[in-house]
Amino acid sequence: MQRVCLIFLIIFICSITVTSQIPAGYYNDAVGKTGEQLKYSLYTIISVHDVCSYANIWTNFYYTDRDANGKIWDMYSGGCNYVYSTDQCVTINYTSECECYNREHSLPKSWFDDANPMYTDMHMIFPADAYVNERKSNYPLGEVTIPTFTSDNGTKVGYNSLSGYSGYAFEPIDEYKGDFARAYLYMATCYHNLVSSWELNGTYADAVFDGTSYPSFEPWFAEMLVRWNAIDPVSQKEVDRNNYIYYNIQHNRNPYIDHPEYVAQIWDAQVTAPSVDGCTAAINIYPVPASGHITIEVSPGFGSYRVTIADITGKPLVVTDVQKSDSLFYLPLSISAGVYLLQVANSEKVITRLITLQ
Repeated sequence: MQRVCLIFLIIFICSITVTSQIPAGYYNDAVGKTGEQLKYSLYTIISVHDVCSYANIWTNFYYTDRDANGKIWDMYSGGCNYVYSTDQCVTINYTSECECYNREHSLPKSWFDDANPMYTDMHMIFPADAYVNERKSNYPLGEVTIPTFTSDNGTKVGYNSLSGYSGYAFEPIDEYKGDFARAYLYMATCYHNLVSSWELNGTYADAVFDGTSYPSFEPWFAEMLVRWNAIDPVSQKEVDRNNYIYYNIQHNRNPYIDHPEYVAQIWDAQVTAPSVDGCTAAINIYPVPASGHITIEVSPGFGSYRVTIADITGKPLVVTDVQKSDSLFYLPLSISAGVYLLQVANSEKVITRLITLQ
């Protein structure tokens, strides 16, 4: 049962010391699981949590989102040096950056129909420069090649360059891509029982969600989140924030901050980038995650193909050609543990997957 939490500042200031440790046994039910089973186990672990008022989010920011200089940590702009108590937004008309900061639902609240308990979930609500946030609108996360707007820290708005969605998108800077990805993945997991209905809440929600509880996201978006999680590792900022929210506010955790490897374990098998001609091929890659080898199985008629395994920057590490007679190909691997891009390409199609090696 969800509870409404009351925050007593004096008690928190005087008696609460945030620990960096995950509570013993917190993720026991997730051990040994992958894919949908792992996502559902995490849902049962984190879905029951305290629900705070929207007004209390201002107070929460004082503890969850201050940098080493005591200023509000704003991922949307740069150099504003917001003071917690004096720079909160009280108007709705913004003409430039660094006027004030507001309470931003990184996953737009209209996507879940402004409903509770999502509306006040601190794991995805961040302080944001009001002007940049206004430019962000309700656009999906994406990758923007030619921006129509760029904030002081390099955050961009413009047409998405990734295949699968061509509308307007919001791209955070590389330093925060993982923060945003893990917040979105948390929302799809914590609200596993509700997320299948979110695609109905507007064009942008439909571009992101696929109408299921698993995998929850459209392939292009899932691929991007998995990749962002890999290229921007968990920061101390996220660890500290996650701990404070758990111990002092909601009493649940973002599992993808504690265990970023869960991301690939849940979504790797679901991530297939569209091929060059807009088709997809019947292709299976296993085991997921892999250890020491992978097996690639292609559909009849796929023909000869080239397998390339690259690091997350795109640098090729393994390149091998497979003859058309080999519909089942066993590939030993001697590269170190991590997340890699695997590409299977024949004369007509290019299929890309993210794989995890243990």
